[in-house]
Amino acid sequence: MSSNKPLRLDARRNRDALVTAAREVFAERGLDAPVKEIAARAGVAIGTLYNRFPTRDELIAAAVEDRIESGGRIAEQALLIDDPWESFTYLVEKVCELQAGDRLLNELAVRAAPSAAIARAREDGHGKMREIVTRAQQAGVLRADWVLEDIAFITWAHTRIVEATGTLAPDAWRRHLAFVFDGLRAAAAHPLPVPPITEEQLMDALGAGSEPS
Repeated sequence: MSSNKPLRLDARRNRDALVTAAREVFAERGLDAPVKEIAARAGVAIGTLYNRFPTRDELIAAAVEDRIESGGRIAEQALLIDDPWESFTYLVEKVCELQAGDRLLNELAVRAAPSAAIARAREDGHGKMREIVTRAQQAGVLRADWVLEDIAFITWAHTRIVEATGTLAPDAWRRHLAFVFDGLRAAAAHPLPVPPITEEQLMDALGAGSEPS
């Protein structure tokens, strides 16, 4: 685990260089990029990287810590929208927009939280999202059999669409999302063929982060 003691100047410089390099390499090659490449770009020995970030998850968490609160702010903004359907669609569209513009966040969306702080931020965001979903269902505009865990299907599909079309048709995901929204309207609802995925199953599907390699 990382120490809470203030870092020496050279240690701080090394850490900052590693975090900057991690953001660049992860953005270029994804979150499974070789950490030796990150160390090389930061201009430090691989042992220095392991000393500072013993696991890949710790390195990922440091690379995204300045962005992870963005989803929470989107949920807060959505809660301020009076119309329940507009509040729900604003939330989902803005989260998808955030992922589409940031490869790190896009890949993180289909992985387990790499740190306790990010897990807490996700949990807080999910609490706000649940409030938005409940309000839309109580207003009769969002299909009643949809559960918050179903958003994983939107997220997973969105992630792959962005990967496939991001450089060719960067707004293609918006067409897919429009189809999804029409299917989520209460007036369009038909019985679903299987029960919803549980929260435990969702966490199992996300899986655990890997060690540095």
